[in-house]
Amino acid sequence: MEPLAEKKKAIFESTLELVNENGFHGTPMSMVAKRAGVAAGTIYHYFESKDSLICELFQSIEAQRLNVLKEADDKTLPYQDRFFNVWRSLYLFYIKNPNVLKFYEQFVNSPYNSTKKGGGFKPYLNLIFSFFEEGVNEGILRKVDPQVLGVMVHGNIISTAKIHVHGTISLSEEALKLIQQIVWDGIVKRDR
Repeated sequence: MEPLAEKKKAIFESTLELVNENGFHGTPMSMVAKRAGVAAGTIYHYFESKDSLICELFQSIEAQRLNVLKEADDKTLPYQDRFFNVWRSLYLFYIKNPNVLKFYEQFVNSPYNSTKKGGGFKPYLNLIFSFFEEGVNEGILRKVDPQVLGVMVHGNIISTAKIHVHGTISLSEEALKLIQQIVWDGIVKRDR
């Protein structure tokens, strides 16, 4: 018998794939069950509704993303190295999980987000904003609202990952390092 964690993981992965292909509305529970290889009735043993499945999936992804951010931020390193580690780790998370990018786009613009059923993005945002607040407070980064810095940098990471995932432009390792450096140069305090 397949353990609960494996079945739930298969359901989550199937949901991500199907949402990417068909959107939230075009992804019924029966289709998720079939793709995940579980009986149609079995899926309701784990999730009472499609809404609960979508919200739990969101929370699972948020936990993963939060983990990536925490693991990437080695506080023993100089702040600039920490910045490059965080940027790179989040970028790698998104390109290794391309369905997550599409899921987030849909989630942000859906009633799941507006009703806060999914638990919101608050823990992740708080952590990333505090990361930039630390840089501002230490005089390393320009005196800019840490939320503005967080939104700008995270938007850059997502855009770069989308370009990679969609094959729009082939980015070499050197190009990725240059993108990181340009972003860093834009936020670092100039009189340092």
